[in-house]
Amino acid sequence: MPIYTIGDLHLSFSENKPMSIFGENWEEHEEKIKKDWLEKVKDEDLVIIPGDFSWSTYLKDTYEDFKYLNNLPGKKLLLKGNHDYWWTTLKSMREFLKKNEFKNIDFIYNNAYEYENTIIAGTRGWTNLEETENDEKLNKREVLRLELSIKEGIKNFGENKEIIVFMHYPPITSNDLMQNKENEFIKIMKKYHIRKCYYAHLHSMSIKDAIEGEHFGINFKLVSADGLEFKLLKIK
Repeated sequence: MPIYTIGDLHLSFSENKPMSIFGENWEEHEEKIKKDWLEKVKDEDLVIIPGDFSWSTYLKDTYEDFKYLNNLPGKKLLLKGNHDYWWTTLKSMREFLKKNEFKNIDFIYNNAYEYENTIIAGTRGWTNLEETENDEKLNKREVLRLELSIKEGIKNFGENKEIIVFMHYPPITSNDLMQNKENEFIKIMKKYHIRKCYYAHLHSMSIKDAIEGEHFGINFKLVSADGLEFKLLKIK
């Protein structure tokens, strides 16, 4: 059964934040994604959404966005993005889903998920530039969360399974390549023999800055919605 991914849905069914202000290609992007999704995904398949799912500020206001997602086929796993201000605790979010009978959605948040003998792990990440003390602090926290997610996957599902990492922010930059620098995210992935990493966040003109392909023994791929032309990517 296949695994798909697409990031940055930026749904705003309860908010007045049309993504079309970022370019004509975002016009009715929800319908573009839905059309492609229905053509590809079956109920038994898995779809990972690495961040920026909803523009809502509070969890209670995400109902229509989660309803859209729940009505699509497949099991869905969400990671936190930089615009997911509604994101709270894992317990609160799961209670919200249960209360509203959204039964095919869950979250990756300091935990991991097993599907078809594959472990799904990940975290939001951060800018990876460490320009300020706060950036450095957040980077260190996200590195710890990535390792925690991976370790939880190994502990709960075994050591002899492929681990695929998902992040919202790019875990690798052009500076890393120019300096041949293995940043802390890369070091963690290499420590646990990760071979595939998918990330989102980059849009419009920033897409050209995406680092893709194999670097430091890891295959990286940008999966933001407009980076994929609003079509889900099959990764397994």
